[in-house]
Amino acid sequence: MRCHLSALCVMILVCLSAPLPAQDVKKAILDYFRKPSSASDTARPVLSDSDKSKLLNKLRHRLPDRLKGATDALQPISLEHEISIGRQIAGNLLGAAALVGDDGLQTYVNKIGRWVADQSERPELPWHFGVLDSHDVNAFAAPGGYIFVTRGLYSLLQNEAELAGVLGHEIGHVIRRHHLKVLQQSRLLDLGRQIIPKKITDNAFAQSLIGQGAEIVSRALDQNAEFEADRLAVILTARAGYDAFALPAVLQQIGHVSRDHDRVALLFKTHPHPDTRLQKLDARLGDRLDHLKGRTLPNRLYHLKPAKTTKPGK
Repeated sequence: MRCHLSALCVMILVCLSAPLPAQDVKKAILDYFRKPSSASDTARPVLSDSDKSKLLNKLRHRLPDRLKGATDALQPISLEHEISIGRQIAGNLLGAAALVGDDGLQTYVNKIGRWVADQSERPELPWHFGVLDSHDVNAFAAPGGYIFVTRGLYSLLQNEAELAGVLGHEIGHVIRRHHLKVLQQSRLLDLGRQIIPKKITDNAFAQSLIGQGAEIVSRALDQNAEFEADRLAVILTARAGYDAFALPAVLQQIGHVSRDHDRVALLFKTHPHPDTRLQKLDARLGDRLDHLKGRTLPNRLYHLKPAKTTKPGK
């Protein structure tokens, strides 16, 4: 413990005293817990939560006030804080695209989404699902259990199992806290700005992390996060009693759309190509789920009403 504390303190003092570029300061602090201390020390164990808390508390009392924000960025985010962040992101997202004005549709999607989420290890989250009135083909997840599917994607679905698969992918992002990890990394990467001696209030700092919401949830995640969410979607869909290969069917259909089409431009920009995702799923799952006979339920899929159009002169 003393070794970790001494090394980190020395590293921080060097960063403060030497005329390093801001990016070097950010990278030094972000990488400290990631890389081995030497070429032979490739298996340095990750600090336990209790040891990390003790280290951070020591840092909080010993470091200058302008660096104490670094310890906050490393602290685990509580469930209450996660839900609060997700709620703010969802609110900002809904400010950019409203929900489809169909209560029956929204109730149906929430029913299916919550049933699939109940199959996960985080059923206690206050899950919320909605269909956004956008013709883009996409879906979004925010921390704390806020999930949205666009009208454009919903209109491609052929049955209820495919809806469950799409929602299962976004549920996978939430239960693995993928977007939350991006936010935590952003706090560390923004540390260089905090070191500059100027007052930043908590509310302003929180809002600077959350941004406009739509940008955060549509940001490109690590490809491995997308592949993991695909695998989780297949598992959750199967647990819920649906056809385990419903999501692959949706990916296959999306893959037929030209990547230059406006409706899929953002999806293809922020996700691996559907063909790549299908290949990864096949390599990881093989034939292990072939024996499952889940339901597709095409007759239960809620009929999407046509989008309202504005008459000329109105």
